[in-house]
Amino acid sequence: MYSYIIGNVSEINSNSIVVECNKIGYLIYVPNPFSYNIGSEYKVYIYNKIGEDEYTLYGFKTKEEYELFLKLISVKGLGAKLALPILATGSITGILDAINRENILYLTKFPKIGDKLARQIILDLKGKINIEVSDDIEPDETEDLIETLVALGYKTGEIKKIIGQVNKSNSLEEQVKEALKLLLK
Repeated sequence: MYSYIIGNVSEINSNSIVVECNKIGYLIYVPNPFSYNIGSEYKVYIYNKIGEDEYTLYGFKTKEEYELFLKLISVKGLGAKLALPILATGSITGILDAINRENILYLTKFPKIGDKLARQIILDLKGKINIEVSDDIEPDETEDLIETLVALGYKTGEIKKIIGQVNKSNSLEEQVKEALKLLLK
């Protein structure tokens, strides 16, 4: 069982990264692969999913994100493949707040999360998550951009394909304009 891997990101894909550690490349599925930089070293917290016909690694930048993932996959009907997009498009505090306030509308904005599953998430997790979000965690700089584009009617899958090409140093307004140009190509 792995707890974390420290290594350099050698490849970024649409839903995963490859982390090279001791000359071995680990394919790790992550919530937002475009928040990583090729050639940079990261500590990636790992969840191993071992099944009859699979061995999959899921990775997270922070311990808090990892802990929330574990809570989400404990919900009946919500597996790792559904939990990852929730973490990709929502903030930890936003997800926790939605669960505790029973905000079904917020939870159903995530891909493949319907009304029934949102109610199950609330039923299984409300009041049972004790994750302390520390102040030193930087908010995901692409989160506002993704939320804005989703509000404009674009699908998360479309957005993720172009999000890495948007200049993050620009203002949100400039990022949205740049993303819209890329989406219209």
